Amino acid sequence: MYAKQTNQTMAATVATASKATVLLAEDNEDNVITLADYLTFKQFHVLVARTGRQCLHIAAASRPDVILMDIQMPEMDGLAAITELRHMPELGDTPIVALTALAMVGDRERCLAAGANAYLSKPVSLRELVSLIEGYVSRRQSAS
Repeated sequence: MYAKQTNQTMAATVATASKATVLLAEDNEDNVITLADYLTFKQFHVLVARTGRQCLHIAAASRPDVILMDIQMPEMDGLAAITELRHMPELGDTPIVALTALAMVGDRERCLAAGANAYLSKPVSLRELVSLIEGYVSRRQSAS
C-alpha cells in the first residue's frame, strides 16, 4: 500500500509540473538549450522568446505560469520587459525570475524594483531554479 501511495504522489507531482508553462526569455543559444532541455526533462512546457519584445507577445498570447527573464536582451532589455509585463492586467501577478550574468552591485535591487519576484545570477543552479519554479507553480495552483 505504501508503494502505491508513493507512486500516486509522484504521478500527481509530475502531472502538476507537466501542466506548468514556463516562458524562457533568453537570447544566448547555449543558455536556451541548457535551460529548455532541463526544464522539459523536468516535465515543464517551455516556450522561448529571444528578445524582450518577443517575450511580451508570447506572454500575452500564452499566459505562462512563470517567466524566466534574461536582463541583457536585444530590442528591449529584460528590465523594460518586466516593467511592461507588470502593466499588463492579465500578467500582472505572473511570477518573473530575473536572470543575469552581470551580478553587479545593485542588480538584484533594480530587478526587484522593476517587478521581478526573484533574482538569480548566472550560471544558474538548475536545481535551485526548478525548486523556485515549482514553488511559484504550487502557490498559484493553491490560490486558484
